[in-house]
Amino acid sequence: MDDLVIRDARIVDGSGGPEIRGDLAVKDGVITQVGGKAGGAHRIIRADGLLLTPGFVDIHTHYDGQVCWDPYLTPSTWHGVTTVVAGNCGVGFAPVKPEAREWIMDLMSGIEDIPSDSLRAGIKWQWETFPEYLNVLEQGKYAADIGLQIPHAAVRAFVMGERGTENEPATTEDLKQMSIMVRDGMHAGALGFTASRSAHHRSLAGKNAPGFGLVYDELIMLAKAAASARHGGVIGLNVDFDDVNEEVKQLRRLARESGMKVWTLLNQFPYAPDKWSQVLSLYSEAAAAGELLFAQAAGRPISYLLGLTSSRHPFWEKPSYEAIADLPLAERVRIMRNPEFQQRMFAEKAHYRSGVTQAVAENFDRMFKLGSVPDYEPAPKTSIAAMSEREGRRPEEIALEIMLQRDGEELIFMPLTNYVSGDASVVQKMMEHPCVILGLGDSGAHASRICDSSIPTFMLTHWARDRHRGPRMTLSRAVHLQTQATASFYGMHDRGHLTVGHKADLNLIDFDNLTLGAPFMVKDQPAGAQRLVQHSKGYISTMVSGISVMEDGKPTGELPGRLIRSKAKN
Repeated sequence: MDDLVIRDARIVDGSGGPEIRGDLAVKDGVITQVGGKAGGAHRIIRADGLLLTPGFVDIHTHYDGQVCWDPYLTPSTWHGVTTVVAGNCGVGFAPVKPEAREWIMDLMSGIEDIPSDSLRAGIKWQWETFPEYLNVLEQGKYAADIGLQIPHAAVRAFVMGERGTENEPATTEDLKQMSIMVRDGMHAGALGFTASRSAHHRSLAGKNAPGFGLVYDELIMLAKAAASARHGGVIGLNVDFDDVNEEVKQLRRLARESGMKVWTLLNQFPYAPDKWSQVLSLYSEAAAAGELLFAQAAGRPISYLLGLTSSRHPFWEKPSYEAIADLPLAERVRIMRNPEFQQRMFAEKAHYRSGVTQAVAENFDRMFKLGSVPDYEPAPKTSIAAMSEREGRRPEEIALEIMLQRDGEELIFMPLTNYVSGDASVVQKMMEHPCVILGLGDSGAHASRICDSSIPTFMLTHWARDRHRGPRMTLSRAVHLQTQATASFYGMHDRGHLTVGHKADLNLIDFDNLTLGAPFMVKDQPAGAQRLVQHSKGYISTMVSGISVMEDGKPTGELPGRLIRSKAKN
């Protein structure tokens, strides 16, 4: 007799193939039957046509620190995620020497907007090497499985000390020691190795992350070390593509000489609207030559959420606002509703810290009210700039009016990437390309201004059901992109597909009534730090190895999730 049978479900199995109607059976955490009429079981769930999918596999998270204090790995598990991959963007918390802990936390805080106070309060350091870090995490119990990648920044700092953090060239001995660390980390169970060459990745002190500006020879040597320890590993890089042809030439060399899959992040920026297409064209050429180059893209425009509860908004660097910035929200709302305060603030010159913060403050044509039912594909005519022109009011006045709604908790949606055309058509084109893998939700990071951990739910509600500003995708495709496609990319062939013998990581969903709520700010992190979170409704049950971890959006208290260790070469 099976442990569990889900009867009469609408089964979308993750393969991308057609859906079927029938039963699914589970025994000892493994699927024993898909489709047809199953026999008896100790527990029977009557789905009556509810949607049944594999658990979602989120391959771009930054739970490296949060896993130490939050076994539920929220918000991801609120959105049907049963497997997460951390250690992205070349940053993480192992390997690390005791004297470098402050530096590595400040680096993570600067790059990923994870408050360093939370990291200091939440991480109980019990490791130095990467294998030791895995051993510590293996002792934990979680609401989702978690896999780790080896971060280049940490490896460089561990071996080279200050020379490594200052991006000095590595010596032959440095490269030998780093290669050993990467090889040992992969052999211990890492899923991949990541690095950053991006100028946007800086520490709290404003210094470039280790890896910036270095020649590819170092990465190639480390990638070879990774490949020597594991079949099917992955190399992930953050690249700015200042010179697309030269960068792709080096990436092809990296893939060719290591024999590993190599992914980079992919976005369309307003200042270079066609570069993403150029990159994918060159990746297609690489694929034709047997070189495994991939781009990782998000399922919706990457955006800042601006408001009085966020860390960014149009008045953030105005002197009048700076004077009240540390007051409680209710007090700030009261002051900012005063007409005299508003006129004084509108007339002031901001103290812009960078071109980015100026763009956030002044590009009203890319600002939209998010609303209680979030609209992530708003029409240009609904922008604050368009409203200003129609109504004959200054855009700052409209922006503030929106921010003061819901007692100061309303948010403004500001797409930073993938929205040059004023719709999500470029996101759709990216997801249709054979060299693109779905990711970049950044769960656990950018906690005070971005909330994209809900993308798994968005893929179902927007792309497979509700989109009205362009073509939708099939439900089977929307599920496949975040189950079998992401799992198999990282060599996790035991999940992501509802088939006999696979892990019973499952989502039972009321698809017709699945909804995504508005993001909101909470202060539930160590040291009282805040983060944006987002709930959904419609997940009847999310299961890991056949055990329900979330029911109707609430944790059951069960924690069957474990550390994933990749299979090393003998």
